[in-house]
Amino acid sequence: MGAKSEHGLRGRLRGKRVLVCVGAGGVGKTTTSAALALGLAARGQKVAVVTIDPAKRLASALGLEELSGEPHRIDSARLAAQGVEIEGELWAMMLDAKRTFDEIVTRLAPDERAREEILANPVYTELSTAVAGSHELSAIAKLYELYEEHDFDVIVLDTPPSRNALDFLNAPNRLLGFLDGRALQVFLAPGGLTARLFGRGTALIFAIFARITGVDMLGELSRFFRSLTGVLDGFGERTRGVAALLRSPHTAFLIVTSPELEPAREAVFLAEQLAAAGMAGGELIVNRVNREGLRGRSVQEVAQLLEGELGAALAAKVASNLADFDVLARRDRETIDRLSRSLSEREPILVPHLDEEVQDLLGLAGIADHLFA
Repeated sequence: MGAKSEHGLRGRLRGKRVLVCVGAGGVGKTTTSAALALGLAARGQKVAVVTIDPAKRLASALGLEELSGEPHRIDSARLAAQGVEIEGELWAMMLDAKRTFDEIVTRLAPDERAREEILANPVYTELSTAVAGSHELSAIAKLYELYEEHDFDVIVLDTPPSRNALDFLNAPNRLLGFLDGRALQVFLAPGGLTARLFGRGTALIFAIFARITGVDMLGELSRFFRSLTGVLDGFGERTRGVAALLRSPHTAFLIVTSPELEPAREAVFLAEQLAAAGMAGGELIVNRVNREGLRGRSVQEVAQLLEGELGAALAAKVASNLADFDVLARRDRETIDRLSRSLSEREPILVPHLDEEVQDLLGLAGIADHLFA
């Protein structure tokens, strides 16, 4: 996979155990996450790459049919068969929110009866399978587990598009606010008090709902949160641990973008949000950078240089095409310069625009070489 230089990105990431990749949609963030993990594994580290994106793109990038909800080691023979040699270990997983929640309950419930009561509660079923928020909350628990209970040198997190990624980063504080707040105490109170605190109108709605569906939702809510009493302390401890980890010197945020206008704006927005949240800025990675062009020459000069090999007519067409690429290359250079100034990033990591999408491990290794060049 090329020279294993101690400089560049590898040197900048020395001592980091958690790498969180954030960025706008459609900029190659998932591919970058996988290539980053592959590059670190190639250089001797034991690396786990985790996606909370249910689209399963990470599995495709790694040449797999699917990923499980637990870390799965990528077979070295599979890598070698495609010409990719690694000195370390590469592990990958896709977050399974429902399974992660079930594991939390199983681990933290004080006894089997409490565990079964929580798992069987219809409110828990809805919460643990809901799309909104469940991936962020289960990612907190999984990150804690991978960091505290496994011996990975580095954990690479591939997050959803930028503003959703911020939901993930802010999830620990939101959850802590709920665990410590009055709302939870309402649900932990006896049923009669809970009903009075909700108010007569809301209680009437719940009563009508129970009559129609046969489900006492208010009662189920109260029973659910009371059954969580033995789990909340443990989950709160994990949440505090992750909140601290996201601000730890062992964690780095990698902002992945492209030279297009909107993704570049999102990159600046993300950097500002990370700074406001007290999370240290990491590296800026710019994908799909156009570099081909006239290289400082005029169209006529390039046509003359090519005329001897291609003939006058074809040389003129090639020079004209290069002029079109030159426009894109200049645009990309200007965008990258603006990003560098806005983010005080003197040396962003640049990955060139490729003719084809990365579809196999060898292509992924090529991206890794650009990242670690």
